[in-house]
Amino acid sequence: MQLFTIFKIIFRLAFFLGTLIASAQDISGTWKGALKVQGMELPLAFNISETDGTLTTTLDSPKQNAFGLPTDETTFVENKLTIIQSQMGLEYTATYTDGTFKGTFKQAGQVFPLDLTKGEKVVKKVKPQDPKKPYPYASEEVTFENANANNIKFAGTLTLPKDVKNPPVVILITGSGPQNRNQELLGHKTFLVLSDHLTRQGIAVLRYDDRGTAKSEGDFSVATSFDFASDVEAAMAYLQTRSDVVDVNKIGLVGHSEGGLIAPIVAAKNKNVAFCVLLAGPGVDGKEILLTQGKRAAELEGYPVIDIANSQEVSAKVFDISANYKGEASKQKIVALFKELKAKLTFEKAKAEFTEQVMNQQAEMITSPWMRAFIKYDPQTSLQKVNCPVLAINGEKDFQVISDLNLNAIEKGLKHNKDVTIKQFKDLNHLFQTSETGALSEYAEIEETFAPIALNYVSAWINARF
Repeated sequence: MQLFTIFKIIFRLAFFLGTLIASAQDISGTWKGALKVQGMELPLAFNISETDGTLTTTLDSPKQNAFGLPTDETTFVENKLTIIQSQMGLEYTATYTDGTFKGTFKQAGQVFPLDLTKGEKVVKKVKPQDPKKPYPYASEEVTFENANANNIKFAGTLTLPKDVKNPPVVILITGSGPQNRNQELLGHKTFLVLSDHLTRQGIAVLRYDDRGTAKSEGDFSVATSFDFASDVEAAMAYLQTRSDVVDVNKIGLVGHSEGGLIAPIVAAKNKNVAFCVLLAGPGVDGKEILLTQGKRAAELEGYPVIDIANSQEVSAKVFDISANYKGEASKQKIVALFKELKAKLTFEKAKAEFTEQVMNQQAEMITSPWMRAFIKYDPQTSLQKVNCPVLAINGEKDFQVISDLNLNAIEKGLKHNKDVTIKQFKDLNHLFQTSETGALSEYAEIEETFAPIALNYVSAWINARF
């Protein structure tokens, strides 16, 4: 669940897959550098080419396994390079001196120094678990509409096991932030790997691009978890029309992170949900998720105890203001609290990064429709109404959805349910990778996308019920 801490800003790598940069004169080629954010490095490579005097650039972000991303505009005038990608709000400006571009990278109000030197073109690396074609099963591109959301059209993929007549089918529900059907993050395609595994185990899978993302229509920016739940219901309605290839009485939901919040919302309202699998799903309200996440993230990155305590105190007040949002006045109160917090911080690096521009940006994010709904919603509301079989799993080292806290709460909410399995996996993080600490900085470095022990547990649990 890609959410923000308060006193330190976690750079949202998951949504950094934009595109940008440079070109011209005799600067054609690959230019490489690295953004340094909160002790982490994000290598970037800008591939500049010139055709008939016009410069074009593509961006490679190797850690995110993103290559050849196009940009909108590249200019190189009087030794000044400017690269713009409007959709993602990205801009790079730099001056060419002695074979080096010395410049600044900007995105969504955040500014980072970024210098580039010429190098070799980066070769795309395939993660070991990424499935390779031809697949031993059928894969069908599909579309469906949400009649309760202005008939917006969704694009997805339906995979069907070979030689299995009318198999059970699952709908994969992504975590927070705009995700494509593969839930790509930092070079990992979590849902592609999960879908491939389940289909090989005789379970059909429907995965789709979130609204307003990739090939799906709609506006992601104004949607809440309840809107996403409506999208899941539309996916279920579509599968109900596919009795030719799946068992329409065995439609289950598999949600990761926020998806593990959404699945019970849908199952509580729809008796035709056959089962739910909650992967690192929340069991407590959004305020507690954010507070515990922020505290653990700060601990992992070695922030002073006093700064963590002050951050927790201010964060609790900020979330309460968001939950009781009253327009611009609420944003102003939040910024005022941020300023009080900055004055108390002892860690100079965090203090320097917490600029007024960043404070205003965070106030906007914290008062967004999605965040206001998330902070207030208690998953117990839906869990107490879910009667289908439920599997809830998490990794011991998940810092984003604290395992013990949330698994215990899920178990409490489902105490009326006669078929509930709760499982914690040693050493796994929020993405179900085998990890050392569980910190965000490890996500991209780990070659494993989804630990086989967790994949096998999920498929075995589903197959044991059908």
